[in-house]
Amino acid sequence: MPRFAANLTMLFTELPMLERFAAAAEAGFQGAEILFPYDIAAHDLYRAALSAGLEIVLINAPPPNWAGGPRGFAAVPGLGDRFRRDFERSLRVAQALRARHIHVMAGRAEGPAALETYVANLAWACERAPHASMTIEPLNPGDVPGYFLQDHDLAVEVIRRVGAPNLGLQLDTYHAQAITGDMLACWRKVAPLVRHVQVGGHPGRHEPDSGTQDHRTFFRDLDASGYSGWVAAEYAPSRQTQRGLGWMQDTMAASTPR
Repeated sequence: MPRFAANLTMLFTELPMLERFAAAAEAGFQGAEILFPYDIAAHDLYRAALSAGLEIVLINAPPPNWAGGPRGFAAVPGLGDRFRRDFERSLRVAQALRARHIHVMAGRAEGPAALETYVANLAWACERAPHASMTIEPLNPGDVPGYFLQDHDLAVEVIRRVGAPNLGLQLDTYHAQAITGDMLACWRKVAPLVRHVQVGGHPGRHEPDSGTQDHRTFFRDLDASGYSGWVAAEYAPSRQTQRGLGWMQDTMAASTPR
């Protein structure tokens, strides 16, 4: 059965952040991810997670610039110093939170120079923190125009070129459906490289059972493949979070031996 984590940036937003951990645990989640945990003291976040019995499974890097700035720098030529400086901060936060994965965001860029920059920066990050697990994630161009990593084949190429054991693929079923039109086929093609999974219905990015994808088959595929990582609920609830968790309860019930 998949191990489910709640994305606390998007779920349980009817509560203050530090109260979302207990709500997620009560709802049946075993882990939590926080996209940008930089505005609350790391020790407070970790204490809230520990009290709720949840593991923090993923954060994003770098810290965001929500005033119209870029969403990442790893693939942007000429910003190597900025990338390394921000990565160091993200690494410190990830260590304080005992976060399992760091999602390294590529940023907006294009062309051969961006690819070489991306590979070089990821190789540096993996060597800088060999104890940390990094992920990269293709994002669909409709939601994130100009983002460098918009293709799963490119992600596979980058991971193989970097060749580091602590770099893997982050598969988001919402983005995979938007990019390829067939989330299941995409998963089956890249499964050996997948280190972290996120789920959301497409279109709309609401509950997984609200979209066009067949998440029931997807969850069965995860089990059959031997995937042992986390499955994070990363979507915008269409109603109060707790009321929309039937998809997870059904999945857990179907996986319970009878």
